[in-house]
Amino acid sequence: MRGFVIGVAVAVLLGGLVGAQQLSGEWELELTVDPSQASFAAALDFTTDITVNYEVGGWTFSSVSKFNDGGWYDQDFSASGALGAWTFASAVDFNPVTGTFGVLDIDTGIALGGMTFDVDFTLTDKDVLLVLGGSGSTSLVDITVAVYFGDIRYTGAPCLETWVGGDDICNLDWSGLRVDFGFPFCCADISGRLYFDCDGFQYIYFDVAGIAIPNLPWVTIGGRLMFQTDSKTLTLSPAFDFGADVCFDLYIDQVDAGGVGPAGGVLDLSNFLIEGIGLQCEIGGIAFTAISYWGAARFWNGCFYDLPGILAWKGGAYWEAYKIATTDDACCGPFAFDITVYFDDATGTLFDIALFEASMTLQVAAQFTFGMGLEYNVATGAQLWELDFTVTW
Repeated sequence: MRGFVIGVAVAVLLGGLVGAQQLSGEWELELTVDPSQASFAAALDFTTDITVNYEVGGWTFSSVSKFNDGGWYDQDFSASGALGAWTFASAVDFNPVTGTFGVLDIDTGIALGGMTFDVDFTLTDKDVLLVLGGSGSTSLVDITVAVYFGDIRYTGAPCLETWVGGDDICNLDWSGLRVDFGFPFCCADISGRLYFDCDGFQYIYFDVAGIAIPNLPWVTIGGRLMFQTDSKTLTLSPAFDFGADVCFDLYIDQVDAGGVGPAGGVLDLSNFLIEGIGLQCEIGGIAFTAISYWGAARFWNGCFYDLPGILAWKGGAYWEAYKIATTDDACCGPFAFDITVYFDDATGTLFDIALFEASMTLQVAAQFTFGMGLEYNVATGAQLWELDFTVTW
């Protein structure tokens, strides 16, 4: 409860300052009650966030303090504004528990003569990264250039760009150059990337999408031609547009293989699979959503894609769900709610109902909103109750 007391005290203090027109902010409190726990201390959990913004001279200075039942656990400060033609944004993170500095990030940029130049400086514990960038375009060609300095290096799949720590030496050695570009060629739009790191040239690739197949308007082919010092690779990949009905969605997948020459062989377009069906409609301010999906969550290019629609981010535990929710003030004014029921195929309960989720919000006043959420797992008996209060000034 220590963090709660601190949060209330700070909120009361800030409430006395709202007369200053440059001050604004928000206090959000969320309580979670889990009746299945053995003790009250274990059953009760809460978080509270206090945001304070101060605006002066075109600049905004912000502070975000976060508390939970363990106390003060995160503190962030940020500032943004302009000096002449230059724009600035900065943020710094601290860990109150350990008393340590986390990350300092400073971004600045300027637009001159149709070109945009920017600088991104990131400082972490014993590591620093400096990125000098520029971009510009004409009616035909787009170019973006980024030069990297420092020991924070790139890792991860192409769609999961992540910077990781270097060798515990804080310096600004040159570490990489990346040039992204795009231009038209014949009847196609080409995009690509040229990349160097500390060891020199790594790759250049050219991408093209939307290659049409005669008499098959719902299938297009994309291609990537990549050059590396020891190889050249041409990869073909299909894309499908099956269209959409007024309110029904069909989740269609297609099995393909090959498409990488020469070792990968020809591109083989095999079976088409209907993996699910969905329905969405709105009646009198109430939205109804239903989905049945028996496909699997997928990985693509090293990236994880969860199940579609309202089944997303449930860990693949449920294959069907139905939801009703308010959509606007035409239904219920300041009151809003949603209710979702999920189905599993191994619960042994009536109709295989596995999980209920419900939430509601009520805007009591212009600056005060109350919210509540309920969750009940039919299979395990686990229950959660959440209360949420948001005060804005």
